Amino acid sequence: MAPDGDRWLLPLKEATREPAVALICFPYAGGNPTLFRPWADDLDDNVGMVAVRLPGRGTRINEPSCADWATLLERASDALDPLLRAPHAFFGHSFGGRLAYELAHLAAVEHPGRTRRLFVSGCRSPNRARTPRLHHLPDAEFRTALRDMGGMPEDLMASEPLLRMLVPAVRNDIRLAELWDDRAVMPLDVPLTVLYGRDDPVDPAATMRSWPAFAGRGCELVELPGAHFFLETHRRLVLDVINERLGTSGAQARRRPRSAGRP
Repeated sequence: MAPDGDRWLLPLKEATREPAVALICFPYAGGNPTLFRPWADDLDDNVGMVAVRLPGRGTRINEPSCADWATLLERASDALDPLLRAPHAFFGHSFGGRLAYELAHLAAVEHPGRTRRLFVSGCRSPNRARTPRLHHLPDAEFRTALRDMGGMPEDLMASEPLLRMLVPAVRNDIRLAELWDDRAVMPLDVPLTVLYGRDDPVDPAATMRSWPAFAGRGCELVELPGAHFFLETHRRLVLDVINERLGTSGAQARRRPRSAGRP
């Protein structure tokens, strides 16, 4: 796992049992990677975890965000390369799901067979356009849209200095997410688990149905209770899904989510 001083990687958990796998986590637009810290105690012993620190938020809030997909993917892939040489899995939520999907494609080419699974969470399939688009809204309307979506702490939304620092990164991430489409020529050569919230108004169930067409090694669609930020409101159910797919303890979810086409 990467050292604490690494700019891009925030180590959160070491695997203590074999066969070890590193879960690489990507937050939603503007999200701080520390949101994954509470996951550490509930992951299976063989699952390590590292969260990705993107420019423009958290400890890197004074750095400019990557303005285009090509730059973001190149820089993130280079930073992750040492982890991608060993067994790993990706988890990304919303914008982070799009980034995880793109990096899983690159990892399948550069480090074939090392990616155990991709978890895409709260993220429409690449062929579904995001409407209405938010990234072009004037500042006041954009902030209102963020508040309506949820996921932004109220103390942050009430702090003008913090908002001035964070909003540019959030707007940039949402712009990349809204302009995102399928960049890959072939389906992903990695098992795919797609999680979505039953009451998600941002990326609803209808926008998930085409994901199997983008998966060359099987795709399952897993419905969970909650809206767009179900990874926080129903964290334990998300971790149950991850442990069932990556863990070795044999632990089963207390309540198995509905899924389709599990590989």
